[in-house]
Amino acid sequence: MDYSATELTEAKRQIDSILHKLHETVKTLEAKDHPERYKSQLTLAKRRIRALTIAVALIEAQLHPDT
Repeated sequence: MDYSATELTEAKRQIDSILHKLHETVKTLEAKDHPERYKSQLTLAKRRIRALTIAVALIEAQLHPDT
């Protein structure tokens, strides 16, 4: 599928917002007493961060193919 630069830019903006929230979630969970109790939530958040980081990289590559 082809997406316009506007659509890609908006998608990136939304993903960046989600990434910010996920990073804050990880910080919060790691700062809690007994963070090992939140191992599954931390693993899930970190996997989502990785997946969304890849998505951002792909969007940026689509927006700026010469770089």
